[in-house]
Amino acid sequence: MDQRWTDAVFLHWRIPVGAAAAFMPPGVVPDEFDGSAWVGLIGFRMQQAGIGRGPGVPFFGDFNEINVRLYSREPAGTRGVVFLSLDADRLAVVLAARAAGIPYVWSHARFRRGGPEDPSTGYSVRRYRRGATSDFAVVPALDDVAADPLSIHLTARFGLHSRFRGRTLYIPNTHTAWPLFRAELTVLEDGLISAAGLEVAGPPESVLFSPGVRTQFGKPRVLRA
Repeated sequence: MDQRWTDAVFLHWRIPVGAAAAFMPPGVVPDEFDGSAWVGLIGFRMQQAGIGRGPGVPFFGDFNEINVRLYSREPAGTRGVVFLSLDADRLAVVLAARAAGIPYVWSHARFRRGGPEDPSTGYSVRRYRRGATSDFAVVPALDDVAADPLSIHLTARFGLHSRFRGRTLYIPNTHTAWPLFRAELTVLEDGLISAAGLEVAGPPESVLFSPGVRTQFGKPRVLRA
């Protein structure tokens, strides 16, 4: 699947390694940095998603996504992402992804574009049936490139680990390096991380923005015990 991820906002907090380990599929462990595991709250705009290198699927290939994720590592060193939840406002996409074992949630997901009067760029989520909500926004510093090791560790992820029918899968993902910029947090009222079963305190340690990348998913492989 080809797709483009744009206007990405990355917020990250340290969490205990043991807390992250409880969510790892069999065969992978938390990928640590500076002695900690990390949980991310990430919003972006999915655009032009389609099968192979063909054109994006009309309507269903464009939507807002907000996810809560952890970071994983195989014994041989392959690194990935473990999603705890992914909120989107396309019901057909949510149902198809859940059938494949990816924990999508049907929600009202809105993108906030920064402008002259309010430069904050961000996302809001309202899960249906009085579920969890989230609002977060940042002001990107487009003259302040983020190339430090932590920023790279949290964003240079080229695959995901997931459970499917009792097996652990690795689904590879190819894209160029994210163009990353530091950002100032302006809005944060989040209930998605706690709804996923984790607790964080205080502001995020890492706040980043990227205009986006084009990416492609490949064929899954099964992790062998």
